[in-house]
This record gives sequence, structure tokens and C-alpha cells, in this order.
Amino acid sequence: EIPEAVPGDNIGWNVRGVDKKSIRRGDVCGNTDKPPAVAEEFTAQIVVLQHPSAITVGYTPVFHCHTAQVACTLMSLDKKLDPRTGQVKEENPTFIKAGDAAIVTVKPTTPLCIEKIKEIPQLGRFAIRDMGQTIAAGMVMDLKLKP
Repeated sequence: EIPEAVPGDNIGWNVRGVDKKSIRRGDVCGNTDKPPAVAEEFTAQIVVLQHPSAITVGYTPVFHCHTAQVACTLMSLDKKLDPRTGQVKEENPTFIKAGDAAIVTVKPTTPLCIEKIKEIPQLGRFAIRDMGQTIAAGMVMDLKLKP
């Protein structure tokens, strides 16, 4: 038994009154005063590392954020950025490809606990995977909470 855990510690604990089957991979516990955010959709900055073709609206890869793995749909491609400077190169591009950086709007297909990168960095970073490869990496800039 330990009196305290600090960031980076891996711990386990027992919870009374909760069925084992009610807790799943990707679940997040938090303070009741400010419970973890479940996103309806979120705005993210991503960098496409590799993809065999163009990525367009409607693409639904798997987002890996903390221990969660959730399929998410790209609802809009908002801005294409210069990967070196971060300056906007194009508003509302029709596609993005390997080497591009972009601001996108994303909608999880199932509930996903995620936070803005500025608020909780560990819950604000993610990898995007498809076809057995890491396609892109990104961070949450803004989010719309589930009601």
C-alpha cells in the first residue's frame, strides 16, 4: 500500500460496488468536481506521416489515445498548414496526403475520453492507425463535449 502516486507511476487499485465487466480498456477515472471530458467531436492538428493515397472527408481510421482505440471519422478538413512554420497554406482543402499538416474536425464513432492538449497533455495526444501502419499523429486543439 502506498499513500500517494505521482505522474508517471503505474498503479492498480480496487473499486468496490463496480462490476468487473463495467470497466474496459480506455476508461478514464477523474475528479467528481471536474469529470473527464467525453468528446462529441474535436478539432485537432495532425501531421500525416504516411498514407498510400489522399485522405478526404469521411475517412475513418482508428485513433489511439492513452489506452483507448476508437474509430473516428474526419468530418472536415479545415486548414492545410505548412509543416515547418505552422502557417495556413490553404483553407478547406479537398484532401491531405503524406507530409501534410492540417487542422481537422473529428467525430468519434463511440464515446472517447479526450482533452485539449493545453489542459491535460497525456489525454490530448493521439496516433492515427490504419492498415497496420501509423498514418498520422496529432493533438487536440479544441473539443465539443457530449451533452
